Amino acid sequence: MDVAATLGIHRRGGGDPAYHVTRGGTIAVGSCTPDGAAVLAISREDKTVLGRAWGDGAHWLLDRLPTLLGADDDPAALVPHHDVVARLIKAKPGLRIGRTDRVFEALVPAVLEQKVPGAEAWRSWRYLIRHHGIAVAGVDAVKSPPSQQDWAAIPSWEWHRAGAEPVRMRTVKAAAAFDVESRVDQLRSIRGIGPWTEAHVRVRALGDPDAVPVGDYHTPGMVGGVLAHRKVDNDGMLELLEPYAGQRYRAIRLMELGVPSPPRRGHRMSVRDCRAF
Repeated sequence: MDVAATLGIHRRGGGDPAYHVTRGGTIAVGSCTPDGAAVLAISREDKTVLGRAWGDGAHWLLDRLPTLLGADDDPAALVPHHDVVARLIKAKPGLRIGRTDRVFEALVPAVLEQKVPGAEAWRSWRYLIRHHGIAVAGVDAVKSPPSQQDWAAIPSWEWHRAGAEPVRMRTVKAAAAFDVESRVDQLRSIRGIGPWTEAHVRVRALGDPDAVPVGDYHTPGMVGGVLAHRKVDNDGMLELLEPYAGQRYRAIRLMELGVPSPPRRGHRMSVRDCRAF
C-alpha cells in the first residue's frame, strides 16, 4: 500500500490548503462531507494505516477511508502488453486508485485547471480555499473546501482576486446548481464541462481506472513517448491505449509516476495573471 502515490492525485500543487504532508509523512486532507466539514489525517505504523479525523464529517470520512485508499480497487486488472508497462507495474506495486465519493470537490479544481498551466490554476485554488475554505476545530494546517452551496455564493470579485477569469467562475456556479453527486454521468450536460474535466472528476471521485483525459496538453506526448517512442495526438494516444481498455487511466498514472518527463523543446504555456485587469 503506497499511501503517498495513491493520495497524490488529490493534491493541487505545493501549498494546497486542503492537502498537507507533515515531515513525518502524515497526509491530512480536508473535505466538506454530507455531514459537514472535516479533516482526515492518514499515517502509517509498520503495516498498519491509521486514520484520525476532526470536524462534523469525521465519521463520514473514517467510514470511507478504505475506499479512499483503494480497498475496492483491483490493480491486477491491468495486464501489461508492453515491456515498459510490466516494469512500471513492478516498480509501483502499492499504487491503488481510490475514490472520494465527493464529485463536486473533484470538479472545482478540475475546472480551474482547464486550458491553463498548473501553476496558474493552483494559485487560484490556494486563494479560494484560504479565503473561503472552512476551518475545522483542532486542525491548523488544513482547511476543508467550501460546500457546494457556498461555492455558488462566492462573489465575482473574489474569483477575480483569485486570478480565475469569468468563464471558469460561471462553469463552477452552473455546476453548483446541479445535483452532480447523483448525476455524475450527466456532467457534460453542464456548459463548460467536457471529456477532459469529466475524466479528472471520475478518477478522483469514482476511482474510475479507465477515465482518459482526452485533450490534455501533456498526456498524449507522454503516452506516445513511452509506448511508441514518438509523439502522438489524442487519437494516437487512444489507439496506443486500446490494449488497456478498462484500465487506461491506471496505465497513464503509472507512466506519470515512473517515467521521467521528456526534454521540453516547445514553448511552455505562459502563466497569466488576470488579477490586475
